[in-house]
Amino acid sequence: MGAEGLKEFKNVRIDPNSLSFNMWKEIPVPFYLSVYFFNIVNPEEIIQGQKPQVQERGPYVYREFRHKSNITFNNNDTVSFLEYRSYQFQPDKSRGQESDYIVMPNILVLSASMMMENRPGFLKLMMTFVFSTLGQRAFMNRTVGEIMWGYDDPLIHLINQYFPNLLPFKGKFGLFAELNNSDSGLFTVFTGVKDFSRIHLVDKWNGVSKVNFWHSDQCNMINGTSGQMWAPFMTPESSLEFYSPEACRSMKLVYKEQGVFGGIPTFRFVAPNTLFANGSVYPPNEGFCPCRESGIQNVSTCRFNAPLFLSHPHFYNADPVLAEAVSGLHPNAKEHSLFLDIHPVTGIPMNCSVKLQLSLFLKSVKGIGQTGNIQPVVLPLMWFEESGAMEGETLETFYTQLVLMPKVLNYAQYVLLALGCVLLLIPIIYQIRSQVSSGQSMAWAEWSLACLLGGRRGSNQIPQLSLPAVRMDTACTLSLHPLQGAVLGLYLGWGAIHHCILASPASSVTTSLPVLGGLGAQLWRNCSGFGS
Repeated sequence: MGAEGLKEFKNVRIDPNSLSFNMWKEIPVPFYLSVYFFNIVNPEEIIQGQKPQVQERGPYVYREFRHKSNITFNNNDTVSFLEYRSYQFQPDKSRGQESDYIVMPNILVLSASMMMENRPGFLKLMMTFVFSTLGQRAFMNRTVGEIMWGYDDPLIHLINQYFPNLLPFKGKFGLFAELNNSDSGLFTVFTGVKDFSRIHLVDKWNGVSKVNFWHSDQCNMINGTSGQMWAPFMTPESSLEFYSPEACRSMKLVYKEQGVFGGIPTFRFVAPNTLFANGSVYPPNEGFCPCRESGIQNVSTCRFNAPLFLSHPHFYNADPVLAEAVSGLHPNAKEHSLFLDIHPVTGIPMNCSVKLQLSLFLKSVKGIGQTGNIQPVVLPLMWFEESGAMEGETLETFYTQLVLMPKVLNYAQYVLLALGCVLLLIPIIYQIRSQVSSGQSMAWAEWSLACLLGGRRGSNQIPQLSLPAVRMDTACTLSLHPLQGAVLGLYLGWGAIHHCILASPASSVTTSLPVLGGLGAQLWRNCSGFGS
């Protein structure tokens, strides 16, 4: 690895003395969480067994703030930290208010019903009575703020009272309630100070090197980074792997194409078709099963056993039957695919857009009246996009350091090289001019000129020189000092050399002058008569 490579490694490793440490600690890129809800248009008809119809609402945009705390450097070339997140609603970027009402499935009622499917009938009857007493139905009408950050529900209080360890939360229930003003778990990652090859890789998460949510060692492995920076010096053969606590698994993105962001060259990485494929389509994903149609991942084992599924928005890249089972879905790559644009030299993200969808599997459960005649369907609840792009002063600084300065230094080396050559030629030219002023050097040059022009001594083509007679029946060898050769080359010019094509074996010229390199010991035309 060259000096530039070592410099880049020192700049991106997790070290208080590195240039990127403050960026790693306090991410300067503004992140936004954009949430889209699927409003249920026909809830009563769904209970009667008809096809669900949804209407996409949003985006409801939140500014996401991240900062690391409890940063502890360990003795094994790792650093441990907690990253806290908080969200602030952005009305100017949103299409709607947090006070908007959304009709969506009652996750608690439908999930509890699915859990009771194989239980005795009297328990189902009891649950139906409890639901009716508490006014619980299969679908609910809640505000965006309640769905996002939680709402009080008498069912939650009842469950926590009689089954205290059944639910992972004790207060309000909301899809993002556990994410706001909280951390994503204790990450321990390699700093790269001692071992460049492991820079940014996760060593442990919450003290473990693998999770136990899934049914195979491969699926339980914690691979890649924490999803913020990657190793420098990427190639098109590189991949982006990271562990996502929200998805309870590691994910791998693959290279797609080169690009430019803000004048900075980037590599774009995207999700492969196998990311959420089921085990029959992609056997390594068998550990995430039990599986349904390909393109959705069952996350019930890490979400309090609720029948929740993770996928791309609108079931993009999934089995078409999933989107066809719900009216109002329109999957397409432009709006629903995810990507990360990475600067390949440093491994720092320039622009990213991660899009995921959360869906609920629901169906009629015999014995529980609230489920009616609901036909089995994976019904999308919402999808969200986490996006961030480097901008402003941070982008200008990166452009200056990563693009502009390397270009300036690259051009500067050629300018300095040319300047050095000029300075080197000055004394040489001065010495050449001194030699030109001497009679001997001029005589040698004019003699050679006569040879090239095919002239003869005494002709009017050249001045008469006092040169010794040269026998032309023997080889004529001319040995030049390098400076004398330089005078000859400059005096004659390349065109003259090209004019004189050697053919006669009567004479030859041997020289060490670079301009005439390759012409020494060759025969020159029209030289045989010179000196007669």
